[in-house]
Amino acid sequence: MTLFKQLFGASLLALSLGAQATDIIKVQHSDEPQYLTLDALIEPVRAATVSAQTSGRIIKIHYDVNDMVPAGAALLEITSKEQSASLTAAEADYAKALAVNAEAQATLKRYQELFPKGAISRGAFDEAVARAKSSEQAVSAANAAIVRARESLGYTTVFAPFAGVLTERHVEQGETVSPGQPLLSGFDTEKMRAVMQVPGRYLDALKASGKVSLALAGGRAIESDKLTIFSFASPQSHSFQVRIDLPDGMDVQPGTWAKVSFVQGTRPMLLLPQSAIIKRGELTAVYLMHGDKPVLTQVRLGKQQGERVQVLSGLNDGDMVAADGYSVKLQ
Repeated sequence: MTLFKQLFGASLLALSLGAQATDIIKVQHSDEPQYLTLDALIEPVRAATVSAQTSGRIIKIHYDVNDMVPAGAALLEITSKEQSASLTAAEADYAKALAVNAEAQATLKRYQELFPKGAISRGAFDEAVARAKSSEQAVSAANAAIVRARESLGYTTVFAPFAGVLTERHVEQGETVSPGQPLLSGFDTEKMRAVMQVPGRYLDALKASGKVSLALAGGRAIESDKLTIFSFASPQSHSFQVRIDLPDGMDVQPGTWAKVSFVQGTRPMLLLPQSAIIKRGELTAVYLMHGDKPVLTQVRLGKQQGERVQVLSGLNDGDMVAADGYSVKLQ
């Protein structure tokens, strides 16, 4: 009351309601859901680091860090002379294998006609059969070498596995790379999720609720029931990791924080609409009705529950307050 007198003066206590009517609400405790709020980290669902699958020198890098990359776009190019030469050699070996196989098959066909007539020996016929089978396998091996050489040549151009933004470049133009060496890292901007750690004592409440509310940067709020609850706890914190899928196309940045709330039970609360609360400087108050006279009464508030706010002290069950504190006219 001392603070109230300093701010507004004791004379305000005697001011009465004017001719204009105002809505009055009755204060009453009720069982309301109790929310637990935890921090969650925003991360991409899809993130990858592309690595070299062949050796060579980088001759061109098409995208840099923070660039948006379409799916399937060429990220960088590696020298391909050695791979092209290997493909040419494999194609030549394939042509040679085809020619040898054609000759072996023709010889076998002639021997098959001559052997029943006794014109050739059993040994010569068996040799022709073996040579024909061997030449067929040589053709298959040569064809496989072509496929391998083409794949190796294709590895000299590195393509984006999905659309997204580049976050890190591990190599420079002109640098020589070898298979397995990281080249570029990035993530998909379309698919995001929030990851939080839930203490074990609250896990049953989260499962029973089945959904959460997220408060994102910029004051945005969404609800989601797409939860993935890990079935094992962290050995360090003894908490369970929970992933919350966000709608596609959400404009959120990885590495930022969000507030996640879910119901963990009910408890008696005294709630008032936000419109009944008056804030002036350090004073938070409501107009409490004494008969037909409104009296400015200081209150202490708790957490916000949707469009209402919890009153911790200053009011009792049965009290009557103005529903819209700022519409009350005093005289």
